[in-house]
Amino acid sequence: MRLALVALAVALAGTAVAAEKAKSKSKSLYGAIAYEQASGSVGWATDRPTSREARTEALNQCNRDACVVVATVSRECAALAAGPKKFATQKGATQKEAETKALGRCGSGCKVSAWVCTR
Repeated sequence: MRLALVALAVALAGTAVAAEKAKSKSKSLYGAIAYEQASGSVGWATDRPTSREARTEALNQCNRDACVVVATVSRECAALAAGPKKFATQKGATQKEAETKALGRCGSGCKVSAWVCTR
């Protein structure tokens, strides 16, 4: 009986360790893009442990009082396309997809100003 209890305890401990490893591997990382249209200033962050840290880093890099976070991502990509009078952000599974979608939404005269992908 005692041997059976020890075996059960070892099995449960192994299951708990495996579950914790799976949980840590599935932890999302976050990215963000910040933008100020008047100056064209852009900031971005990628692979941050929290959404808040990603947004804060993007705003710090943008370095203007009027910067705003225009995109946040987790396990995907985002791109910012900007032109003289408008801008657009779009998400996608890859950098290319996000850029293509952002350029399509922004229209003629726009160029990709920033992109970010997270794991």
